[in-house]
Amino acid sequence: MANTFTFYNTLSRTIEEFVPREEGKVSMYTCGPTVYHYAHIGNIRTYIMQDALIKSLEYAGFNVKRVMNITDVGHLSSDADTGEDKMLAGAKREHKSVMEIAKFYTDAFFKDFDAVGNKRPDVIEPATNCIPEFIHMVEVLLEKGYAYVAGGNVYFDTSKLDDYYVFSSSVEKEQLEVGVRDDVEEDANKKNKTDFVLWFTKSKFEDQALKWDSPWGVGYPGWHIECSCISMKHLGEYIDIHCGGVDNIFPHHTNEIAQSESYLGHEWCKYWFHSNHLNDQSGKMSKSKGAILTVSLLQEKGYDPLVYRFFCLQSHYRKPLVFSYEALDQAAATFNKLVKRIAELKEDGEVDKAVVEQYENSFREAVSGDLNTAMAITVLYDALKADTNDATKLYLVNSFDKVLSLDLIGHAKALSEGPSVDPELEKYVLDAIERRAQAKKAKDFATADAIRDELLSKGVEIKDTREGVKWQLI
Repeated sequence: MANTFTFYNTLSRTIEEFVPREEGKVSMYTCGPTVYHYAHIGNIRTYIMQDALIKSLEYAGFNVKRVMNITDVGHLSSDADTGEDKMLAGAKREHKSVMEIAKFYTDAFFKDFDAVGNKRPDVIEPATNCIPEFIHMVEVLLEKGYAYVAGGNVYFDTSKLDDYYVFSSSVEKEQLEVGVRDDVEEDANKKNKTDFVLWFTKSKFEDQALKWDSPWGVGYPGWHIECSCISMKHLGEYIDIHCGGVDNIFPHHTNEIAQSESYLGHEWCKYWFHSNHLNDQSGKMSKSKGAILTVSLLQEKGYDPLVYRFFCLQSHYRKPLVFSYEALDQAAATFNKLVKRIAELKEDGEVDKAVVEQYENSFREAVSGDLNTAMAITVLYDALKADTNDATKLYLVNSFDKVLSLDLIGHAKALSEGPSVDPELEKYVLDAIERRAQAKKAKDFATADAIRDELLSKGVEIKDTREGVKWQLI
């Protein structure tokens, strides 16, 4: 590889050069959704940054195989093995079967996942497909003395490990344990406070919808074991990179390492990539707060999903990102100006290979240096300002969009050929015009002006004429 590829490895707590086990090839596992409800835009931010990582690795010359699970059983409402199964809670909420809930929200997840320009994983595996693999891992862990049966359930014994808190410094250990565990009821079956369930039996929930026969009784797997088994099923005994959100670090990824390395007898995954939270004014976005803001809802409000991707790419994946509609409007205005600039380019002249090499190297350096997508966008702007012909600039836009995935040429072409109006956008604009009319009627001119500015940020210009309000895309 011509460039060194680096990113922050949560396991070592340093920015490291990435070196895969097999030269040129990357085996990657990413934690998928628990499909009991819609994925909010904070969840989708994590997948956007993972997608940028994958495409940056590919841009640097690596061949990436990515596996993702779908959690459709075993994830309780508390990470500490307490509370109700999230899938069962979703089924009760909507008066449907668990599998109906899983199918509906899996489809909803991938609709939003696709809309923001993400490439689908090579393998997508629901947990319910892998019950024999889960049972086998539990059996081996029991044989090796890393697990025990108590109260009908099978638990992993964290006291058997030299260092359970593999992601944490000694100072953080007590804080993590207190922060995660003290607000939940104690499980009297556990030998140690940090032990976790590998297999539940009906002793946990009599009303569990999905159950399977096992050597320990009819039951179902714990949440943590599915990622270990699904990754091994498709990627073997070693993986290069494991991805997730920072909220997965403890206890989920900590428990994955504990059970996987105890089962295998060797290091399982060398590099861990975690994206930070998306916050709003009230703090971290989460489903537990009630209202869920999704990509589909943003579309209904007139936002292009790729504008949300652009908004995310302008920030660094390791920094918390604060969402507001004002910030998204600003990103939309910037995105529309960028598209307009690209639309003005002509396909004249020969591509200057020397200029292409210069800017592609700069772009590759940005994304290969701890995934600095904001710098990569800056390189795009620099290329558009470069002293070279339009053909070279268009070539570079296409090249950079292999990672950015903003469909810049497609947007520019649509702008050049004249707007084709999205029905959802048209509905949004007509509603906004009506709201503006009501505000003007009430002599609330500040609100009326704000609505005009809101439309402008989405690339819509309105004009008051004798025939009424006219609008057009700009």
